[in-house]
Amino acid sequence: MDAGHPPQTGPAGATTGGPVPSARHGSFSVGMDFTVKRAEVFRGFADPSLRGRWFRLPGGSATAEHELDFRIGGGENARNVFVSGDTEEHLAYRSRFLDIVPDTRIVLVYEAEVDGSRRWISLVTVELSDEAAGSRLTWTEQYTWLVPTGDGTQDEAHLRGGTRLLLNGLSTVVNPDRHAGLTGRR
Repeated sequence: MDAGHPPQTGPAGATTGGPVPSARHGSFSVGMDFTVKRAEVFRGFADPSLRGRWFRLPGGSATAEHELDFRIGGGENARNVFVSGDTEEHLAYRSRFLDIVPDTRIVLVYEAEVDGSRRWISLVTVELSDEAAGSRLTWTEQYTWLVPTGDGTQDEAHLRGGTRLLLNGLSTVVNPDRHAGLTGRR
């Protein structure tokens, strides 16, 4: 055992025997323009039937679970099983809403797990503003990576890319006219 690191723990605090990696901290912002008013974009977060159409963890829809309690102090829980070849990953997401200003701002904290191991924790601020052609969403995420993937060099890029995919899904739900006719284009 490495004298410089306490033992790593897995689910329910069970010791795994290896050293605990140092936490890594960082932040990023992603912006997206919409051709609808910010109230419609906000509704995409707040309305469970809309949110369920764009917010999902990777994996098959048959294994997906999702619950939303959109209020200050409420939260969101999602689970899914992602299969790649012979490998299965059990994914979990849990959040809590800290601040909600209708049509303007959402602040939440979330944790992400892979196979029962908490991988990262993030504080997210979603801000909505008016634009001439509709509205703009700015997603700012401050993360603490607890268990890196490999050497950890691609973790932020993976997180940023996953956020962009989620926001693309939001756009197709609240901004459907913008995406009409794009299916099947090369």
